[in-house]
Amino acid sequence: MNSLLNPYTLAQVELKNSVVMPPMCMYKADNDGIIKDFHLTHYGARAIGGVGLIITEATAVEPRGRISDNDLGIWDDEQIEGHQKLTTLCHSFGAKMAIQLAHSGRKSLCADSTPVAPSALIFSNSGGFKQPQALHVKEILEIKTAFVEAAKRAEKAGYDILELHAAHGYLLCEFLSPLTNQRTDQYGGSVENRCAFVIEVAQAILEATPNMPLIVRVSADEWMEKGWDMEESIFLCKQLKSLGVSMIHVSAGGNNEAQKMPPLVPLYQAAYAKVIRESVEIPTIAVGLITTTDEGEMLLKKGFCDLVAYGRELLRNPNFVFYAAKETGEKALIEPSYLRAF
Repeated sequence: MNSLLNPYTLAQVELKNSVVMPPMCMYKADNDGIIKDFHLTHYGARAIGGVGLIITEATAVEPRGRISDNDLGIWDDEQIEGHQKLTTLCHSFGAKMAIQLAHSGRKSLCADSTPVAPSALIFSNSGGFKQPQALHVKEILEIKTAFVEAAKRAEKAGYDILELHAAHGYLLCEFLSPLTNQRTDQYGGSVENRCAFVIEVAQAILEATPNMPLIVRVSADEWMEKGWDMEESIFLCKQLKSLGVSMIHVSAGGNNEAQKMPPLVPLYQAAYAKVIRESVEIPTIAVGLITTTDEGEMLLKKGFCDLVAYGRELLRNPNFVFYAAKETGEKALIEPSYLRAF
């Protein structure tokens, strides 16, 4: 069997293949952050289509932590029921479910709240971004508690795996970078101090939900001179591994509108996953315009990663796994109701 379609075990969770649907914001919730029929249909279609692991889009741990007023939330017990419907549905079609626990920090565009950040530095003077307030230590600890309570709700809702969002310029990522974190207290300055909040949140989640594997998503390089880079990512990931984090979901960029992006070509971020996998000796998920079966196979066989995230491709094609099964002669893996089409 083709290795992309082989089962993979992450901690105690067995995935039926190595295909991941990564978090992609849909902006379809109402202001209450509750799962809607759209989300059930959207994620359910990918579960029917054979995806091994679905990671629900960035889900806010508090209202001001949403990117927009239409983001999903898990800051309130009333939101558990909708997530439970989602996990039950996707489980019924054989997918495992993770949820990305997120806080947007200074990148929040919510109408009725003020963004917060490690330092009072606006993301952009265009696009509707607001001036953020710098967090006091007491507020930082309150947000850590919000992450923990959200993780507990996710466990009650039936998720198999948790993902902590520390990438793409959102709050946890803002703490990591020396360009967005200009604090002079225990959460700023040295790389150890800048990593402290992410490490504390990850540790608190692991202690509160010991039966759930934890993935952490990082931006390996923020593509800025004197910014967060691969060396610091390796340092952080080693600390996370020592805590018991199971996997690193490796992306890049997103923390500064002046970032110097590399050319957007297939696999443009995959090398970051390989470096972290080899340097830290921890499983990784690779991302970055990955669209074909052959690309996923190559990444796995050459040791870039352990799981392959197909983002835009799974938006275009919910049945990508069935096409991969046809290509590799594994048509028995195709959902029988769809087999006549392949």
